[in-house]
Order: sequence, then structure tokens, then C-alpha cells
Amino acid sequence: MFVSIIMGSKSDSAHADKIDQKLKNFGIKCEKHVASAHKVPEKVLDILAKNEKKNEAICYITIAGRSNALSGFVAANTAYPVIACPPFADKTDMMLNINSTLQMPSDTPALTVLDAGNAALAAARILGLTEEKLLSSNRKYIKNLKSNF
Repeated sequence: MFVSIIMGSKSDSAHADKIDQKLKNFGIKCEKHVASAHKVPEKVLDILAKNEKKNEAICYITIAGRSNALSGFVAANTAYPVIACPPFADKTDMMLNINSTLQMPSDTPALTVLDAGNAALAAARILGLTEEKLLSSNRKYIKNLKSNF
């Protein structure tokens, strides 16, 4: 079981690191790749093909802004869940670029989560569906949140 983060650009690394750090708190392995769907689609396909051979549960988190082809491209080429978590410099940047992530083509189910930490938590919950220990960790995390509120 692991999360594969695919970034459209090296400039997305800080965003990916936030996701990775939260995943580490749950003991979830994470691999990070830079592969633009526009510039090197064959590299994205190679990442997906290698992951398919691993024969373990995977959740993808894609990080791409502007014209976000990456999330839809990944979703169209894998049966595993895809969470789109686009990076934004500020709220104006978000408002200008959010539509490319929210409006995926038909039959390309990429879920959109805007907060990096929440994207990691969503991946943990998806993977927890088949991993009892992780499901237990998710429940403990929620219980701890409630007790500290």
C-alpha cells in the first residue's frame, strides 16, 4: 500500500512535501515523481505501468495547476483512485485556475481536494478501506481531533 504523488512541475515539490509529511504520520509509503501530462505523457504512462506491476493498493495524488491535464490523464489510465490537489500561490491564483481541476472530462474520475493535508487524509481513508491497521489509525486520528477540540 502506498501513495504515488505525480507533480506536473518541480516547482510543486513544496506542496508534495506537505502531503508526504502527513502520510508519514500514518506510516504510509509515498513516492514522488515529476511528469507533465503535456510535456512528457509517456513518462506519466511509464510511472503508471510500473505501479501496476507492484500488485499492491495505490492511491494517486496529482499536483498540477493552470490547465490541469495531469489529473484527468492519470485517472483515464489507471483503475486506482486519483486525488487532484492543485497548488495555488494565493486565492486569486486559485480562482483563476481551479476550473481546470474541477472540470474533468467524462470517465476520468479525479477527486479534487484543495488542502494538501486533507489530500493526504483522504488517501489514508481510501487505503484504509482494505487495510485494517490503517483504518484503526484513521479512527484514532479522528478521536484525537475530537478530544482536543
